[in-house]
Amino acid sequence: MNNKDFILELSQRTGYTQDDTQKLVSSVIDAMASSFEENNPVMIPNFGTFEVKKRLERIMVNPSTQQRMLVPPKLVLSFRPVTSIKEILKNKN
Repeated sequence: MNNKDFILELSQRTGYTQDDTQKLVSSVIDAMASSFEENNPVMIPNFGTFEVKKRLERIMVNPSTQQRMLVPPKLVLSFRPVTSIKEILKNKN
């Protein structure tokens, strides 16, 4: 589902116009981004938790040249779904 389809579906479910729905989604994403910048997790009830985690620096080996390289530490966004969503996805297969 791309952004246009998502906004259309959400606007139909909520009864708002597509423009208002796009503004609302943008506001939510901006608020989440602000929280991530402050290193605070975002917990959405009955859905899951988004949080910023730090990956430590590590040594990587290029498989073709066997050259070792140091990969610097970086911040990554992770998502941990609630158990009910995990079970739904697990039972789909």
